[in-house]
Amino acid sequence: MADNDEKKKTKSKSAIVCGYPISIFFIVVNEFCERFSYYGMRAVLVLYFKYFLRWDDDFATTIYHTFVALCYLTPILGAIVADSWLGKFKTIVYLSIVYTVGQVIMAISAIHDITDTNKDGNPDNMTFHVALSMVGLILIALGTGGIKPCVAAFGGDQFEDHQEKQRSTFFSIFYLSINAGSLLSTIITPILRAQECGIHTQQKCYPLAFGVPAALMVVALIVFIIGSGMYNKTAPQGNIIVKVCKCIGFAISNRFRHRSSSYPKREHWMDWAEEKYNKLLIAQVKMVLKVLFLYLPLPMFWALFDQQGSRWTLQATIMDGDFGILVIQPDQMQTVNPILILILVPVMDSVIYPLISKCKLNFTPLKRMTVGMLFAALAFVAAALVQIQIDQTMPTFPSNTVEQTKFINMVNRPLDIHAGDNNFILEPFTANDYLTFNKSFTLDLGANSSYVRSIKNGTRSTIAIVESASLLEPVQFMDITAKPEQGANAIRFLNGLGSDVNVTVADLEFGSITSNNASDYVLVPNGNAEFKIVNNAGQQCVYTQKLGFGSAYTLVIPSTFTFGQDVTCAYVFKHNIYWMLKVTF
Repeated sequence: MADNDEKKKTKSKSAIVCGYPISIFFIVVNEFCERFSYYGMRAVLVLYFKYFLRWDDDFATTIYHTFVALCYLTPILGAIVADSWLGKFKTIVYLSIVYTVGQVIMAISAIHDITDTNKDGNPDNMTFHVALSMVGLILIALGTGGIKPCVAAFGGDQFEDHQEKQRSTFFSIFYLSINAGSLLSTIITPILRAQECGIHTQQKCYPLAFGVPAALMVVALIVFIIGSGMYNKTAPQGNIIVKVCKCIGFAISNRFRHRSSSYPKREHWMDWAEEKYNKLLIAQVKMVLKVLFLYLPLPMFWALFDQQGSRWTLQATIMDGDFGILVIQPDQMQTVNPILILILVPVMDSVIYPLISKCKLNFTPLKRMTVGMLFAALAFVAAALVQIQIDQTMPTFPSNTVEQTKFINMVNRPLDIHAGDNNFILEPFTANDYLTFNKSFTLDLGANSSYVRSIKNGTRSTIAIVESASLLEPVQFMDITAKPEQGANAIRFLNGLGSDVNVTVADLEFGSITSNNASDYVLVPNGNAEFKIVNNAGQQCVYTQKLGFGSAYTLVIPSTFTFGQDVTCAYVFKHNIYWMLKVTF
């Protein structure tokens, strides 16, 4: 009787639908929206750090995992607050408000136009965006972690003692809603991020990618509050974690006070808490401590598992996501997890485990965990092998003590070139492989064409050999020394004509390129790119080239090129335009 009085459960009459209290539908919808909000925001988070805040991979990974760790530490705080003071309902409502504010702040922090005073597409006050992001993430961690231990338990409170079957079904549906929200969000938010938006300049749409999860969190909060009058609300009863910690602390301190050999030994060190705590609690703590031993490998598992949102996502940014019928964004690879859960859980429960049981194999839960962790280890072996293959396709960039230089012949005759200790012949409009120099060198191009070239350590460059007033001259252009970001292709044009040309592709401009000069690199997305080339006389042609992911090209327009009547450039460029310096990452 006293136990029942202590619970003080406030019961509201909730309509019954198909044997279930209607209040649980509000809880399930709330959970679906909240999980969509959390996983949607988290899916694009590491790319936001890398491409918007301009953090390097290591720092972005560190902050990402710090945030995730905080999300899984705050449930302890949420459980204590709910069980000791506010109760589950108020804790969920109050922390959901904190959660929603955090999501809104994250969406605002991603609006580059707020501080882009010169309208060049880059935030001018990055500290402002970083500060907003950190405040938003802290609030989100407090919110999502704080409500995590409360929502499922609050759903269980809606059932009477005789509704054990319905309660079990509810938890299955509840878990399904978690994975459904995770699945949809990890598909949708990367697509939203890949869109371009902005007031002054068009950039990747992180405000939309964060704004939609924020809107879903608002919906989650509203739905949960609407069901308020139908919930069974249990009053705070004291937190068991606090009781267990106090019991363990008293046992240790009591044992220390009675460490003398004059005191008789006890069967278990927890027995030293008998002077203050009842034997049932002590026995339960002993069982918990035994179970905790089984959880020792779990931190390592989750440390690896959560890398799918950081290192695996970053790894995907340097891979080709084009599968023909669809293009997978790097942050969409996290979708595989909820898809496999939704497929494999019923398959394992309905097919695999029953078959194992029929083979009279004692496949206990502990053995299942062991096999699962072995498969997880194999997954990271596979990821390591993939990274090895990626590294093999990457060019060897120069160290901080050398420079790499490539030479290209822009003259319509073979050239005998002497560069330091390197001697070679370049055919017209061709280039050699990169040569490495650790000190200044002499570039000898023939009579009256000898030049001393200084080097800039840690860089790559292209030296175009051009002809001016019957003399051969070197013209140097700096090359990129890193893979183009977000799967784009770094394209530039080298103009060998005697007049200026203007080049555009879609809404991207290379600008006016003077004779014997090169444009800046322009990042062009994958797919069929149509380059429109126009000379000073207004003659133009369009060249189409299919681009892959993450490559760098220099398009050379040779001096022999002439504009014809063929506006497609197909015939004109067939032999006279060369895709040089291609670096496939």
